Amino acid sequence: MVHDASFPPPAPPPAELDELSSELTGWENPAARLLASLSNNELQLFAQPILRLPGGNDFPMAETLVRLREEEQKLLPPGEFLPAFEHCRMMPALDRWVAKNVIDNLTHPPAKGMILTINISGQTIEDADFLPFVAGELVRRDVDAQAICLEIDEVDTLARPEAAAKFATTARRFGCRVLIDSFGRRSVTFNALTALQASFVKVDGSIVRSILTTPSAANKLSAIVRVGSVMNIDVIAECVESQEILDRLRKLGVGYAQGFGIALPRPVEHRLNVAVA
Repeated sequence: MVHDASFPPPAPPPAELDELSSELTGWENPAARLLASLSNNELQLFAQPILRLPGGNDFPMAETLVRLREEEQKLLPPGEFLPAFEHCRMMPALDRWVAKNVIDNLTHPPAKGMILTINISGQTIEDADFLPFVAGELVRRDVDAQAICLEIDEVDTLARPEAAAKFATTARRFGCRVLIDSFGRRSVTFNALTALQASFVKVDGSIVRSILTTPSAANKLSAIVRVGSVMNIDVIAECVESQEILDRLRKLGVGYAQGFGIALPRPVEHRLNVAVA
């Protein structure tokens, strides 16, 4: 196997973590298997369109998701291989692969005006070389940095506040947008919105799924929308699974919605061929 320098090999994990990764995946050498998946392009990108509200058929954004191809072209969902990437300290390498392939995809029509979001791991937030890598790929492929939106989980903004703020500042300096994901999962605090100066905030699905039955969830979402309006931050509701929830989101003034009740993930090259679920 010829090693791709874009995906630097990780430091060997402690023996106990390597053993745990083997148990999780059933692979004899998880780190080598994951590195091969990156070098040999054995991963596949999907995208889940994000609907703009109000309106009914405008999908200016999509969240990119990754799957791993196994034998007989079986696609493994993230829950079956991401823990191994995390245990092997290889999330920055995976995030590089995703970023490179997202940027390559944005060179293909119909990509004009489209924003693709990329989930960024806590390990990658602390990787000083990741954002220069992304900036270099944007220049190499002549892609507008505004077409890239980097999703940082709210948990990482709380656990790594300084690193997350530095990451967001650098991303914005390179021209990329920033999104805070899973917002409000624990308790609603707006400190991260101020520190990261995000363009978008994605409200956690536990709140969205409860807005029809739990008044406190609807009030929490309404407060997020009001703060977003004041701070010029667009609000996305995730895990939208029914027309009733979508109608309520419109009444609450939410700007965007995403979920299986709107559109299913599909291969990223077909991201605009939206089939409502």
